[in-house]
Amino acid sequence: MKLSIRRVLTLFAAILFALATGMTAAHAVTDFSNAPQGAHYANGAGEPVCTVDGTTVTCTATVIVGVGNTNATVVLAVTSTISGVCHNPGVNSKVVEPFSESVTETSSSFLTSTKNGRLNVPAQTTTGVSTADFLEDFTCPNPNWTPEVTSNVLSYRYSLTFAGFTEPAILITG
Repeated sequence: MKLSIRRVLTLFAAILFALATGMTAAHAVTDFSNAPQGAHYANGAGEPVCTVDGTTVTCTATVIVGVGNTNATVVLAVTSTISGVCHNPGVNSKVVEPFSESVTETSSSFLTSTKNGRLNVPAQTTTGVSTADFLEDFTCPNPNWTPEVTSNVLSYRYSLTFAGFTEPAILITG
């Protein structure tokens, strides 16, 4: 199978766009068996899409109809898992203590269904913890040691759960 230069360049451009805009591989599941019978996305609406820009996650709005008088809660949790090491001072600065901490920031909204069983789900945005913000509050076990962050991995969980149901009707993780 021969790939044309045009196809290769198009694929390369798509990958660069995904990296530049902070897009991540997200796993999304809509399961309306965890919703009032008859629930479905309104015409022109669909599953929310979540994007990452730095440490901020934004998930788009949507509209679900056929929910009757059932309310719902939408939650967006962003977790920053920060790892690094503490160095002792001196000419031969040595790593003396590794660390790894997870910090979760959460936003949530209680959604009330409107007349005619319509649920307007607003966009959700939550910002995780940046490396700079983490270092403002973090201290090594010995105050003479200096912390160095080696990674800050961001993950998120978006869920929409209807009142009276234990599992989410919409779950997006990334």
